[in-house]
Amino acid sequence: MGLTISEIRDRTTRARHLMQRSRAQHFAVGAFNVDNQETLIAICRAAQKLNSPVMVEVGETEYKFLGLENVRDLVDNYRAEYGVEIFLNLDHAPTIDDCKRAIDAGYEFIHIDVSMANHDAGEKEIIDATKEVVAYASFTGALVESEPHYFGGSSNLHTENIDYDEIKKTFSTPEHAKYFAEETGIDTFAAAIGNLHGKYPVPKKLDLELLQDIRDALDCQISLHGGSGTPLHYFEDAARIGVSKININSDMRYAFRTTLEQQLAAHPDEYAVIKLMPAVYGAVQEVVEDKIRAFGSAGKAI
Repeated sequence: MGLTISEIRDRTTRARHLMQRSRAQHFAVGAFNVDNQETLIAICRAAQKLNSPVMVEVGETEYKFLGLENVRDLVDNYRAEYGVEIFLNLDHAPTIDDCKRAIDAGYEFIHIDVSMANHDAGEKEIIDATKEVVAYASFTGALVESEPHYFGGSSNLHTENIDYDEIKKTFSTPEHAKYFAEETGIDTFAAAIGNLHGKYPVPKKLDLELLQDIRDALDCQISLHGGSGTPLHYFEDAARIGVSKININSDMRYAFRTTLEQQLAAHPDEYAVIKLMPAVYGAVQEVVEDKIRAFGSAGKAI
């Protein structure tokens, strides 16, 4: 069932208050991707157990498969069932139209990423699209996130090492982050400081000194994408510096698939796969709980 405009605005107001609390209290909110109902249940159980606010997010592949409105309904149903403070984010949406549809459906957070569809998109194209989404979002109060260029990697298990010499070429700078945020009017700037989409055979390294400089230069919120495979101490420091949102996907996907494979191998005669899912829930929930504790958001739900 669709939300009324009054209900949507109430939700987005609460989302804005959460972002303000995160800055004031120095914690980050976990933004956890879902591509199935089981992962959503695991996130809700972790949030309930640790009394933590959470974001659930869907990228283009997920929302085209599940449906933007269907995801909204699922999140609302589990929000009521588990009694958790949970919000919905459209992650790396490549088109303005998709962002507008999600805003109309009552998504509290919107990430417009033109470079997802066109890695070579120019800055003017990115800025113009972001400004259009920001203007449209003003009707509901949805918070808009963006970045000025393509963010590397993919939410998968990678076998190659990380080439930090190449990655550093795409790092954010305080001066350009400030220009982009002021030019577009975004609520959240997606910073690049060594974070990278996907899970790699080596741990990621974040430039926390650069993050502090970016934080000092910006008035808006800061997000970190590509949180999987990152040593947890980086998250603890990032939250203290003032990051408000951290995205996690590949770590959960890895836990989901490997645990399901183990369950299938252990029960070759079981074709009611739902009976094998409790162990899978538990593995994904454990990943989410570890992140929540590192983000400092445990006990921060209202």
